[in-house]
Amino acid sequence: MAEITLRQAAQWCGGRVEEKYADIKFLGANNDSRTIKPGQLFLALRGERDGHDFIPMAMEKGAAAVLCSRSCGDVPAIIVEDTRIALGLIAKHECARIGMKVVGVTGSVGKSTTKEMISCVLEESFRVAKTPANHNNDIGMPMAILSMPEDTQVAVLEMGMNHFREIAYLSDIAKPDVAVIINVGTAHIEYLGSREGILQAKMEILEGLKPGGKAILNGDDDMLWSRRNNAPVKPEYFGCENTGCRIRGEEIVMGGGMLHFRVVTENRNFPVELNVEGRHYVLDALSAVSVGLAFGVAPEQICKRLAGFRNMAGRQEIFEKNGFTIIKDCYNAGPESMAAALEVLGSKTGRRVAVLGDMLELGPRTQAEHYRVGRIAAEKADLVLTYGPNGSRVISGAITGGMPDTKAMAFEDREKLVAALRRMAKPGDVILFKGSRGMRMELILEAFLNKET
Repeated sequence: MAEITLRQAAQWCGGRVEEKYADIKFLGANNDSRTIKPGQLFLALRGERDGHDFIPMAMEKGAAAVLCSRSCGDVPAIIVEDTRIALGLIAKHECARIGMKVVGVTGSVGKSTTKEMISCVLEESFRVAKTPANHNNDIGMPMAILSMPEDTQVAVLEMGMNHFREIAYLSDIAKPDVAVIINVGTAHIEYLGSREGILQAKMEILEGLKPGGKAILNGDDDMLWSRRNNAPVKPEYFGCENTGCRIRGEEIVMGGGMLHFRVVTENRNFPVELNVEGRHYVLDALSAVSVGLAFGVAPEQICKRLAGFRNMAGRQEIFEKNGFTIIKDCYNAGPESMAAALEVLGSKTGRRVAVLGDMLELGPRTQAEHYRVGRIAAEKADLVLTYGPNGSRVISGAITGGMPDTKAMAFEDREKLVAALRRMAKPGDVILFKGSRGMRMELILEAFLNKET
């Protein structure tokens, strides 16, 4: 990452800095005084807790300076009206200064996996940097940009949202050369009202697209396909079912923990092999293929890179432990990703157990979507245990779908769920753990596998 002087950063964001501190430099930024590293800029953000209260701790830990919205004593500081907006402006100018190409990725489901696949495809041909973990919001993405090496050639940036204009804001900071939209599902429908609203919010990524930039969209998604003739730029589509897509996935075969398919374009035809399970990953991979081809990566190189792809921790990790096959998919959940995870569970041999946490931020669709997941679970699992206040709707759906009520149980107490799972699980079972991030399903998994608790 590049060193930035307080003088330069203040000019970029319209802030004030005392002359005696103006030439102090910082490397990267952090809004958490507990994890700040020496030399970073501490972001005193206002939220549930006022970041200004933690400035002394940050300085003690070696922060180079502070970005704040009020005087904070005799410390190196850039004083601005709004620290969040100032952070975005600093990141925007730094992104432009580095001059890297930017791939922006958004969608309701699969953003992080797609970001990782795109990075994987590009990183042997270019010096690639990417947003880490869940740094996809108005704080995380700018911080990620400020931590990127000065010689970065391509930045792959995940952009998330749960309200209108949030992606427009992120896109204006990053100014993508390529914008990828994976899908339009029901995640965050509580705040956006409908899939039409979600489509509108996702399409905001095109507002910041550089002149001549490329839009790469999932043509199997009905909402995205509906914009083929009225998008701000003419989209390039990928897909499996829609024959109108320029880049298609065909001859899909799953088995043995692997996924095989063939990429077909106007003038190319080549096989892809992935070390993941689930048909839904084909679309993620096709978006990565589309970006790779747009950047001039040879098909054989794309195939080689995808063959070596490994997903991020917490996203469909499949492993053996204590005589069980565990499918750990605890990072997050919505109706679409829950259905995909249950599809993977249903493909397994042996008794199949679904341990499902609530799906959050579904608003008026909460009850209906949990019931629908229950109907799917009845087809794919032999035993369903739920965690959270909406679990009873999943159980209702499962029983309506034909599952005996002795095989479908709802819990709101984590310890009682773990105890029941221990009683009912048998060696050889395949057990899926999945739920929204706020349900902390990984704690249930850890407690289940830890026989001493």
